[in-house]
Amino acid sequence: MYLEPPEKVSQEQITLDVREIEPLLQAPPMDVPAWPGAMITLKDGRKMYIREAKLSEAPMMMEYMKKVMESDHDFYDVVGARVYAEIVGWYRKRLKDPYVLLGLIDGLWVGFANGRLQNADINISLHTMALARGGRIGAVMYYAKAYYGFEILGNKEWWATYESYNGWHRWGLGMAQPSYPWPEYQHELGGARVYYVTKKYWDTTVKQYVRQMVGADLVFDVPDEIIKANEVMHPPEEVLV
Repeated sequence: MYLEPPEKVSQEQITLDVREIEPLLQAPPMDVPAWPGAMITLKDGRKMYIREAKLSEAPMMMEYMKKVMESDHDFYDVVGARVYAEIVGWYRKRLKDPYVLLGLIDGLWVGFANGRLQNADINISLHTMALARGGRIGAVMYYAKAYYGFEILGNKEWWATYESYNGWHRWGLGMAQPSYPWPEYQHELGGARVYYVTKKYWDTTVKQYVRQMVGADLVFDVPDEIIKANEVMHPPEEVLV
């Protein structure tokens, strides 16, 4: 857009350093406590380590999500595209206060959970995925990120939405999540309904429901050998969603 200046100016062209622009494009980060890393024994006996993803792992994760986009069932094409965008948004610092959690078994990437903070009170759940079958990995990852929000970050509300029937059935219906009036409230994933959990509802009901599904609890005193075995992540060879 061009408008003639209403006054004489001594310099008609101004050159900006992109480092001056970046602070306006990149959201100032909140002081967010890190996920400390946790281990859990799955229902099939395997031990899964849940840690924060490393920024250097983002390109590898994005390549895997390209394959997920090609899955033409249960809305995985939509999920794959959106998760790819969320990962690259995190990688390029175009997502406000994101968190990315990986579920790993001996270095194999088997679980994914991410979200971001709208503010200190509201945690926006984005996606949760199991990349391997068995062990209720998806439930574990959902529990881990909700635990992170309510128990570690001290969030007061958890906002979610669902793209697939299975996700809505397992979490929306399964946790009897109420929803805010639509369209006054819209989730950022496509403007869908916002299903929410309050801290009180988490404490009294939801936490126990998810624990029962998982069948075990998170262990934060993780042995060094488990941490070392999962320091280097590698994706599955096949897409098993």
